[in-house]
Amino acid sequence: MKPIRLGTRPSALAMWQANWTRDALVKLGLDVEIVKITTTGDVKRNEAIANLGAQGVFTKEIQAALLAGEIDVAAHSLKDLPVERVPGLKFAATPPREDPCDVFVSNNFKSLDELPPGAKLGTSSMRRKSMALRYCAKLRPNEPLWDVQDIRGNVETRLKKLDAGEFDALILANAGLKRLGLAARATARLERPDFLPSVGQGALGLETREDDDETNAKIAKLLHEPTWLAVLAERAFLKKLEGGCLVPIGALGMKAELDGGTELLVLDAQVLSFDGSQSFQTQSIQVLRASAQDRELPLETKEQLAELLGRNAAENLLEQGATELVAEIKRVRDERAARLSAPNKNNSH
Repeated sequence: MKPIRLGTRPSALAMWQANWTRDALVKLGLDVEIVKITTTGDVKRNEAIANLGAQGVFTKEIQAALLAGEIDVAAHSLKDLPVERVPGLKFAATPPREDPCDVFVSNNFKSLDELPPGAKLGTSSMRRKSMALRYCAKLRPNEPLWDVQDIRGNVETRLKKLDAGEFDALILANAGLKRLGLAARATARLERPDFLPSVGQGALGLETREDDDETNAKIAKLLHEPTWLAVLAERAFLKKLEGGCLVPIGALGMKAELDGGTELLVLDAQVLSFDGSQSFQTQSIQVLRASAQDRELPLETKEQLAELLGRNAAENLLEQGATELVAEIKRVRDERAARLSAPNKNNSH
């Protein structure tokens, strides 16, 4: 039997994800070969994500290999996978999600509340920066804000910088720490309502070729419905706002089961200004099943309802007054992308 070729980035965290996927497929009786593919984000590890230009810096090369038939499945950290579909490719499944929350990490302070004014806080995410600045202004309205600075490198590299005293604290994804066996480094969880994770954070995104029916049937067996519906809602929200991983948008979808067999899909979502001074937040709810006596809906219908939930959440924020803020975010994002993609005039002769 021809093995399934599974493409992945070579980082330690990406390899954990690929190994997990491989093991899950092996349990289904399949043969799997892991193929390592280096992406732009891996090559330029010391440069701020926002300075690398367009979205997809951790996915484009893997997607190109998938389209070229060099691999059969791509294993992505879902928060890195752009919401715009690549023609010929399919977001096929996501397994059970790890903890989606961010965590505060420090050797000297027990929580963000203890972090003193002017302290150096490291994060690779514009979303985390905006949320941290907003929280700091709310916590100490008449004192200097934290010095939130960009930090690149893999999880281990960031922790080394923290331990070397280059930063007073970090904000990291708890899922990454847990998967690398570093859960003990988390000092405190950062949760709603002040902190929402990135769209898809903590989830794996398995991507395939749209016309590869054989592989798609195999990968579909790894689909975890509660996770799948939650991230579909989150991604639909992000797509409606035309956002991406370079903008301060957070969302968290969760499937809830209540007494009497009621099934709900709940989505908390937020958009902030870059400096955190403005914020719009909403919670939207979609009923998937009113009671145990109701017929369970087909998965396809649930998927449609999940995406509708995401779009409705985006509309709720726009109706609250977020239109101008979203337009400003897009303008800054597009100007940055145009500036980075323009030829360097100094080197043009």
